[in-house]
Amino acid sequence: MSEHDFIDEGRRRFMISGALFVTFSMVRSTDALAQEVIADEGAAVHVAKETQALAGSLKTNPFLDAWIKITPAGKVTVFTGKVELGTGVRTALLQVAAEELNMAPSLITFLTADTGASPDEGLTAGSHTIADSGSALLNAAAQVRGLLVDAAAKHFGVDAGTLTANDAVIRATDGRRMSYGDAVGLVDLHRNATHTSPLKDPKTYRLIGTTLPRLDIPSKVTGGVSYVQDMQLPGMLHARVVMPPVYDAKLVSFDDTAVMKMPGVVKIVRNGSMLAVVARGEWQAVVAQRALEASSKWTPGRTLPDPATVHRDLKRIATQQIKVADQHAPVAPAVKTLNARYIKRYLLHGSIGPSCSVAQFDGTVLTVWTHSQGVYPLRDGLAEMLSMQKENIRCIHTEGSGCYGHNGADDVAAHAALIAVAMPGHPIRVQWMREQENVWDHFTPAMVTELKASLDATGQIVDWQYALWSSSHNERIVNAGRLLPARMLEKPFVSAPSVPMLQPEGGGDRNGIPLYVLPNIQVMNNFSPTMPLQTSAMRSLGAHTNVFSIESAMDELAHMAGIDPVAFRLRHLQNPRAKDVIQLAAKQFGWPRGPRARNRGVGFAFAQYKNLMAYVAIAVEVSVEPETGHVTLEHAEAAVDSGQIVNPDGVRNQIEGGIVQCASWTLHEELRYDTSRIRSFDWGTYPILRFSSVPRRINVHLIDRPGAPFLGAAEASMGPAAGALANAIFDATGQRMREMPIAGDVLRKLIDV
Repeated sequence: MSEHDFIDEGRRRFMISGALFVTFSMVRSTDALAQEVIADEGAAVHVAKETQALAGSLKTNPFLDAWIKITPAGKVTVFTGKVELGTGVRTALLQVAAEELNMAPSLITFLTADTGASPDEGLTAGSHTIADSGSALLNAAAQVRGLLVDAAAKHFGVDAGTLTANDAVIRATDGRRMSYGDAVGLVDLHRNATHTSPLKDPKTYRLIGTTLPRLDIPSKVTGGVSYVQDMQLPGMLHARVVMPPVYDAKLVSFDDTAVMKMPGVVKIVRNGSMLAVVARGEWQAVVAQRALEASSKWTPGRTLPDPATVHRDLKRIATQQIKVADQHAPVAPAVKTLNARYIKRYLLHGSIGPSCSVAQFDGTVLTVWTHSQGVYPLRDGLAEMLSMQKENIRCIHTEGSGCYGHNGADDVAAHAALIAVAMPGHPIRVQWMREQENVWDHFTPAMVTELKASLDATGQIVDWQYALWSSSHNERIVNAGRLLPARMLEKPFVSAPSVPMLQPEGGGDRNGIPLYVLPNIQVMNNFSPTMPLQTSAMRSLGAHTNVFSIESAMDELAHMAGIDPVAFRLRHLQNPRAKDVIQLAAKQFGWPRGPRARNRGVGFAFAQYKNLMAYVAIAVEVSVEPETGHVTLEHAEAAVDSGQIVNPDGVRNQIEGGIVQCASWTLHEELRYDTSRIRSFDWGTYPILRFSSVPRRINVHLIDRPGAPFLGAAEASMGPAAGALANAIFDATGQRMREMPIAGDVLRKLIDV
């Protein structure tokens, strides 16, 4: 890695040193202790009774030395089980730890998810990183600092309150000093965290709340080594895989004679329908893969759904009804009723860099470098697939080029692992081709939502009935069968059954319960355990569609009531923090706006992500070209409350990026397919937002709440941005767009009418 990339250099030094930190918990294993369950986009994690009150991920990783290690020489290493996905969390988490350790960040070696070193924090998903890992590090660092200072105080024979700790040195008023390295010899950090921590007064923070420059940016903007796609190891071989043309197709035959004679080709690896070619050079592997693919013959596979009827079919295949809200109260009679149906089509992740992994097997230990969002779940899946002990597999997170959700990272890691085990001693690099990344993506599911809402004579909502239909938003790795190559083997593994993610996190029903005060409300999640296409998690899961639906309806109800849309929302809210972001966004935007220019419109939307995380309100202005239906997001003002802010620029980056990505989803994106094949195999067949269409101006206004819990913000703008765009298009054209994507030819035809 680049010498300027501080964290990756730490990982490199760690790997060269050969050190292995093993952490485990000696909590009694009884059903009585497993009282609490934590779940995000992965499997549920049971929390022992005695650790329930601990902060964040300390609940599941309570030992202090799982998070912070200090050598006698004074070297401080901080660990997190979360990974960097381009959100800047490496920098923010380092800030948190450095703040409570009273150290300059440059003095700390910071290591992210590695099954041979870091605590097991499951997945980096659901905007949980700062809320869970940040809270754990904040408290672990404060407790470690407190223990070191107490140890030094006993050694000096003084009161701990008279000592100061700064940059890993503890100082007494009489000039005596002790390094953290010396102090750690007087205290055992292999102990459970306690329920209380000697946290600093937020007024004294020097790092938390400031914009520390991101550690991962320099190499990215200068073309340096930044991603797993950039990795090079001595003696590394390059592999490319041949994928089936369609789901469930089986490999019948292939011609390897000519391929084995091609320049640089070393080996063809086949196990059932898993087929790959290995070569000395990457381009040699690509050329050989194309030849091998051309000679391969497959069984027909299964028919794909008809895109013309897939949304209707969702109602037929949804076999589980989950009532997520049901409340009734006496109200005034309804005088106006809105009935609306909203549609979202399948989307793909569109990762800029096709999925990639490097693996090496030394005959005993398999090491996998991966951009998976969950190195521990991946390790467990690989162990089952390869019939290996978990202890003999090490998965090291290495950032990938573009992902927000469950793309091909785990699957390509499984490919690399299978090939590496077949070729011991050689580092094997596998990168999917662009068409493989698109066609074999874990798409975000198509969805249908239906709403019936009524107003009384005063314009108050008196009844809210909402239903949604969706297949799984979560096919993360919980067994080997969730790995695509494992299902292609001669002795194939079977994927674990699809199950719904329950509230309050939710999956397809994430943010399906409005934060508004509604006296009569019923919300039904109609879940399909079968999936017409391969689907899994993508940024915000069902929140994108649900908030789009809810906020579109709130706007329409406001117009039916003859009430300003912002005022309408405020009168249906009691949460003061929700009101604060709405009022701030409206103020900064200059809402209500006066008369608009022709083909210009403004829109507003709000949500608290998962009703648990950051509050976001967004006001936007759009321009519409009637002749083409093209929509440009001209201007957006967003207000955010994410509790205690760690890195202001980091929060702004995520909200801005979310608005841009959501504009692409909502205005343009839809997967193209027919009953035979996935047809969105490149950027021409799956258009995303272009640089020329990036919003002209986005301003993000932050409400900082020092000392308040961290609230995840990375996915919080997706839903509000979608709702605001739909409402602005209505303001510009008079057309209610209820089927995404909402721009382009469909809008043009409605305007022509």
